Amino acid sequence: MQIHNPVLTGFHPDPSIIRVDDTYYIANSTFEWWPGVRIHESKDLAHWNYAGCALTRTSQLDMRGNPSSGGIWAPDLSYADGRFWLVYTDVKVVGGAFKDCTNYLVWAEDVRGPWSDPIRLNGVGFDSSLFHDDDGRKYLVQQTWDFRAGHHRFDGITLTEFDAETMTLKPETTRTIWAGTDVKVVEGPHIYKIGGWYYLFCAEGGTSYEHQESVARSRTLDALSFEVSPRNPFLTNFDTPRTYLQKQGHGALVSTPGGEWYYASLTGRPWRRDDESFNGCRGWCTLGRETAIQKVEWDADGWPYVVGGHGGLAVVDAPADAIPTAAPETRDHHDDFTAAELGPDWNTLRVPFTPVMGSTGDGALTLYGQGSLCNLFDLSLVARRWQAFGFDAEVRVEFDPFNYMQMAGLTNYYCDGSWSWAYVTWDDKRGRRVVGAAQNDFGAYTDLGDAAVEVPEGATGVWLRTRVRTSSYVYEVSFDHETWTTLPGVYDAAKLSDDYVLSRTGAFFTGAFVGLACVDLAGYRTPAKFMDFAYEER
Repeated sequence: MQIHNPVLTGFHPDPSIIRVDDTYYIANSTFEWWPGVRIHESKDLAHWNYAGCALTRTSQLDMRGNPSSGGIWAPDLSYADGRFWLVYTDVKVVGGAFKDCTNYLVWAEDVRGPWSDPIRLNGVGFDSSLFHDDDGRKYLVQQTWDFRAGHHRFDGITLTEFDAETMTLKPETTRTIWAGTDVKVVEGPHIYKIGGWYYLFCAEGGTSYEHQESVARSRTLDALSFEVSPRNPFLTNFDTPRTYLQKQGHGALVSTPGGEWYYASLTGRPWRRDDESFNGCRGWCTLGRETAIQKVEWDADGWPYVVGGHGGLAVVDAPADAIPTAAPETRDHHDDFTAAELGPDWNTLRVPFTPVMGSTGDGALTLYGQGSLCNLFDLSLVARRWQAFGFDAEVRVEFDPFNYMQMAGLTNYYCDGSWSWAYVTWDDKRGRRVVGAAQNDFGAYTDLGDAAVEVPEGATGVWLRTRVRTSSYVYEVSFDHETWTTLPGVYDAAKLSDDYVLSRTGAFFTGAFVGLACVDLAGYRTPAKFMDFAYEER
């Protein structure tokens, strides 16, 4: 059996991997998307099944108004004392000198929940993890953020003892255990005790093409006692621009029942235009940061290294004791909206799907018009991840607007600054409904204007479709689900990539989504019905 990377495609960054008995679990960052912290499980490391989300209640997470790429950063999943523990950070500020954030702890007897309401830990920095030492003591390990002028923002890795009896931190025990290397931007710490050594795995270099994972170790948890591995970087693609996987680094280590070792990390798969150099433009990661798994071995001096070199491999041997795991053979997604709740592929922004936003069941998803797709507070948008470079997505829309401020349709969306969509609206010049398309490129807004397509009189449903083909995509409309008309405009898929958004803002941590949205800027909450959604990879 082999592991084909990435194992979790499309926006599954910052994996925290553990094993409990013969089952492996991975928890991933979800940032501003709801519900929070996706968890998958496997018994062979190659095939993964969705196991639920940990944060499903507003008592656990309040992200209303959070900026794009704020919210849940780098959760840490662990298992000790007969329960699952999850530490997560809610980041409220993403740009400038400050990263206002709060670290929380929840726990559950079963990884599928229910998960507890949270305990507030601190706000020292993000990327926190909980280390359970073999003497029973517990420690919060975290990146430390320094906002002061003249100081490097990433101020090393700090450790604070956690009292499991009172479920509180002991701030008087806080100390910096490692400052990182000269690569800088040290974050994402995880500690493992192996053979009498404390091994500290940390990400460095930022989370783009300079990203890497570094290793240090110490016999103690004393301040600044960790020595740097001579084999660093443990994992990176900074100097391997032609490898299939890029951006590898931030992740976590796991052992198999038989004593083999593996490392799960984030990764990106960039595509490039024909005129773009491998050594210049590294490319465009429209699928965001995904999860890959590499095999790890140890040298004679006790230092870990990645099998195949620090650039990693696209195909990795699975564990010798892997238990074959059945998993879906396709990521295609069809939804007739007959269920009373949204399925696990669907996500909303910042807040859960409630009757304020809409309802589902009886063959339709009803959304009530709220704010624009730039809105951080009141938005009726339901979306799913892009998980392939090529796919078609379509839906039937029933919508009866009476004002040009009312729109409902199909969107390709990265963040509030970068999105496009095709939609049904009202044209007051023509006195009838039309199908338009628009793009928002960080405030530069364009639409079809008079080129919008008229909806025939008497038409009830309008079919909208997007065809995504790696570097570009289009929108199409049909009024009988047989004859399709391509709307004017070929859209640049790169504008929905981490890398393009990075060039415009410091918040670039998610990935492209395709979704359904209803807007009513006039404030009348005009409803739209969506039926027969299909996502099919090409």
